[in-house]
Amino acid sequence: MQHISNDPLHGKKLVNILEELVEYYNGFEALGEQINIRCFTHDPSIKSSLKFLRQTPWAREKVENLYRYIHNRKYLAH
Repeated sequence: MQHISNDPLHGKKLVNILEELVEYYNGFEALGEQINIRCFTHDPSIKSSLKFLRQTPWAREKVENLYRYIHNRKYLAH
């Protein structure tokens, strides 16, 4: 019997998480209002944000926590 993870991050790449958040918030501007980090508020791009998030554990944790929060809200709404 296989174990199925309840963690919405399980099997997700950081790039996919970031793209989903940018889409959910309709761009970096609104995402930057949720998580006020420079890679989202000053000349943002997926590429530059990924570089920063991969090198900065506290920022990546904020992004992952927001993703979990959004995922749980979507799941509970259905």
